[in-house]
Amino acid sequence: MTVKRPSHAHMRAMADRFGMSLSDDELGQFLTVMEGNLQVYDRVNTAPDNLPVVRYPRSPGYRPGPSENPLNAWYYKTEVHGAVDGPLRGRRIVLKDNVALAGVPMMNGTAILEGYTPEIDATVVTRMLDAGAIIIGKAHCENLCLSGGSHTNATGPIHNPWKPGYSAGGSSGGTAVLVATGEADMGIGGDQGGSIRMPASKCGIVGMKPTHGLVPYSGIVPIEQTIDHAGPMTRTVADNALLLEVIAGEDGLDPRQYAPKVYRYTEALGRGVRGLRIGVLKEGFGRPESEPDVDAKVRAAAERLSGLGAELVEMSIPEHDHAADLWLPITVEGLQDLMMHGNASGTNYRGLFLPSLTDQLATWRNRADELTPSLKVCMFLGEYFQTQYRGRFYGKAQNMMRGVRDRFMAEMGRIDMLLLPTMPMKPQPIPPADCSIAEFIHRAFEMVGNTAPYNALGFPAISLPCGMSEGLPVGVMLVAKPWNEMVLYQAADAYEASGDWRLM
Repeated sequence: MTVKRPSHAHMRAMADRFGMSLSDDELGQFLTVMEGNLQVYDRVNTAPDNLPVVRYPRSPGYRPGPSENPLNAWYYKTEVHGAVDGPLRGRRIVLKDNVALAGVPMMNGTAILEGYTPEIDATVVTRMLDAGAIIIGKAHCENLCLSGGSHTNATGPIHNPWKPGYSAGGSSGGTAVLVATGEADMGIGGDQGGSIRMPASKCGIVGMKPTHGLVPYSGIVPIEQTIDHAGPMTRTVADNALLLEVIAGEDGLDPRQYAPKVYRYTEALGRGVRGLRIGVLKEGFGRPESEPDVDAKVRAAAERLSGLGAELVEMSIPEHDHAADLWLPITVEGLQDLMMHGNASGTNYRGLFLPSLTDQLATWRNRADELTPSLKVCMFLGEYFQTQYRGRFYGKAQNMMRGVRDRFMAEMGRIDMLLLPTMPMKPQPIPPADCSIAEFIHRAFEMVGNTAPYNALGFPAISLPCGMSEGLPVGVMLVAKPWNEMVLYQAADAYEASGDWRLM
């Protein structure tokens, strides 16, 4: 099949965009010279896409109605059975709806992708199925995953399982809800600024954002490669460690992976915390957006760990807030290049590409009015600074992050982990459908101050529930140096075993 040839008008438009002064005759000469190259594209176009083989049979499933989906957490229900045996045998696992499940629709929270069906399984899906899991469907997420609230999905808000009408968190809110309510045993989420940990905190479950590159992101819709993370969301620490054990490790397809160090995470369970040094991070508490009851619950969690034998160290690392600042240009400029202009594919790396997704997402240009305010504000920022400042702030932020990372590594050399609130605040009410643009955006990003720094740093961080306040869960976050998920599970398991978090 031949590719469409550029017309003279196409050539003129490109020349104008490049700032080239070319005559019609010169443009014609370029077109003639290009024909041989276009024939190469013809040959590439007719070749197969060389995509991973799908090994387990499945049906598309169905989209549940309101009676089956009262909190709007489900997108599609299905049932894909994996191997007959393995460490996840019989476990029912739900996927955030940015994770490719072959033959099952994926909309990633946006009407622009509605009707799209991927033809591959993401690497994490294949690994779970090989381990005996049952994939039971796709959970609603935020619109193109650009929100820490749960009000931006094109089908309507996702409701908190503890208090309908309140945020379930984003962008992996549907996954958190289905795990919290027991409809799924385990779930897979994605995290670019807190999108595993924030809904875990809001819904009262355990959410791990692993070290950047530990879990392959292949087959998952990206936002920005240097902050993209995927990880497990579960009701217990033991299940979380088990699921990470299954999905971690190189797949040879993901450029985010660089010699990840993989361990048997379940071996961390039952070790207790005696002798561990935990840094209570000053900058995570008493923030302008902090709520006193949240700070109090998290400090009580620290004291409980102390009572179990851990040593608490009061610490201040001002670079925590600096990392949050640097996360912004990395995120908005990177997402504009990769997700929007690059149609979730981009260039300049070796990896797994899904051309069908590229084609579908590219249609946003004809439907830009349907994009949410939370995405539009990021696009405006990213486009402005990329075009007006040539990407210098993206590069500067990445350069500066190396210094911030060095400072964190030096400070964390004195301790085993940091402790701070996952979010400085409890889940907030879902904004009304007719709210202002300002309120819509505020509710999407107001809570990321403690989580986003560790996306920019790439450090592992786990959120686990540490109490209830006004009928809503509160989460405590533990953060370690890269590849130190083991010590996080060690402490989280000891804390979980110390009592019922709902009564703490």
